[in-house]
Amino acid sequence: MTKTDQQYDYIIVGAGSAGCVLANRLSADPTNRVLLIEAGGSDINPWIHIPVGYFKTMHHPATDWCYMTEPDKGIAGRRLQWPRGKVLGGSSSLNGLLYVRGQPEDYDHWAKLGNRGWSFDEVLPYFKKSEDQERGADEYHGVGGPLKVSDLRLRRPIAEYFIKAATEVGIPYNNDYNGAQQEGVGYFQQTAHKGFRWSTAKGFLRPVRKRANLTVLTKAQTTRVLFEDDRAVGIEYLKGGQRHEVHVHAGGEVILSTGAIGSPQILQLSGVGPKTLLDKVGVSLVRDLPGVGQNLQDHLQIRLVFKTSQRTLNDEVNNIFKQGLVGLQYVFSRTGPLTLAASQVAVFTRSNPDAERPDIQFHMQPLSADKPGDGAHKFSAFTSSVCQLRPHSRGYLEIKSKDPLEHPAIHPNYLSDERDHQVAIDSIKVARRIAEAPALAPHIIDEYVPGRQYQSDEELLEAARQHSQTIYHPAGTCKMGHDDMAVVDDRLRVRGVKNLRVVDASIMPEIVSGNTNAPTIMIAEKASDMILEDARSA
Repeated sequence: MTKTDQQYDYIIVGAGSAGCVLANRLSADPTNRVLLIEAGGSDINPWIHIPVGYFKTMHHPATDWCYMTEPDKGIAGRRLQWPRGKVLGGSSSLNGLLYVRGQPEDYDHWAKLGNRGWSFDEVLPYFKKSEDQERGADEYHGVGGPLKVSDLRLRRPIAEYFIKAATEVGIPYNNDYNGAQQEGVGYFQQTAHKGFRWSTAKGFLRPVRKRANLTVLTKAQTTRVLFEDDRAVGIEYLKGGQRHEVHVHAGGEVILSTGAIGSPQILQLSGVGPKTLLDKVGVSLVRDLPGVGQNLQDHLQIRLVFKTSQRTLNDEVNNIFKQGLVGLQYVFSRTGPLTLAASQVAVFTRSNPDAERPDIQFHMQPLSADKPGDGAHKFSAFTSSVCQLRPHSRGYLEIKSKDPLEHPAIHPNYLSDERDHQVAIDSIKVARRIAEAPALAPHIIDEYVPGRQYQSDEELLEAARQHSQTIYHPAGTCKMGHDDMAVVDDRLRVRGVKNLRVVDASIMPEIVSGNTNAPTIMIAEKASDMILEDARSA
């Protein structure tokens, strides 16, 4: 065991979407000594910076933790791959680049649960603070922040037909779902700039990495938080096969920002979690917190693929010669298919007229494949994926042993709550209504997935179980709140211990209505202010 003499004011575990933000903001004061520690390596892989590069970086052990869920009854006993970034920038370095904040009601609900300071009016300034919106500043958007947000550089006719079809079935056109209202159909906004991905590593970390008071340590996997009684005093980590310890000074803090899988895993390995679990695996108890690893939520997308007579991106990349032309287009103009975010068209709408507010989201792609990372189909087609925005189903994750290198058991429990069944059924019906609208129907040859053989409600639910995938939004496993299952309070301090916080998507009491990257960045912006305020008042 090697012990480092250097002590820090803040040790940030995880240089991902939240960790890079924290490192930037907390090290802005030169008197703060900050350590940012990351299990993955630097973001030097060129595919990280090419928007469509997620096809190369997801499921690759050099950049992805390559998690797998346990067999899940709700999706016909299947196991799903759960990519999570293992590199500077974390999942912001290999996600689909989609910039979505969610609905104001999401945050107002957090506040109604007793979480002071988390209403939409109180978090909006932090969204604006981080943003450099290419459209300019207004009531809802900011400019000059570290995070570049831009419009798509690629548009195709099939996407235009899809948008028109959505309006024909009563979904309003919306040019800015991050503005006055979310409901509607329009093009996605993305975290990209001039044809390049804009991760938090690029936006927040790179400009400040040479600060004398900021140390960035890569390829160093944190194995546990170190405690003296109930006070976090540092961390243990593995680097180069050797164990090391590093400490914070007496008033310093350890901040876990390793995401909805990593943060509860580290807490459990450190003795903070459900006593029954820790006793079973032989971890010494520091604090019995039964909520650690519980409340797991994710967006499950039901994938519909339609064969078309209209050419799609499948046709533009279906042989080596065409792929070469696409590459040259990107090299010389930073345009074309290589600038593609995970989806082109966003739809936020209601699964049925009685829904209080939009409860489903579409990700429309002008291409199709069996799954991300696989090659495009050899026929013309587009994908119309739909997910339930606020599922009632809850899962959990647990460490399997004391071994920090063993992945935890992830149980999503998709579609385990019967209230989610009808939403899944209705979602497919909405997708088909859009496909049958006058603007789109003439261009569709066939429903390839799941297929028209699924007609009754029972059959549609079975289609949802068989033809669904994660959309990579795990959240909620260290939830913020004040009930017995809460893990952190509304200042993100871990309950029952001192000098330890969690800052990432795991603190969401309920998942937001949309993609989770932008909200995670907002959480880190707000947490940075809270951490500095608490230090000043100590």
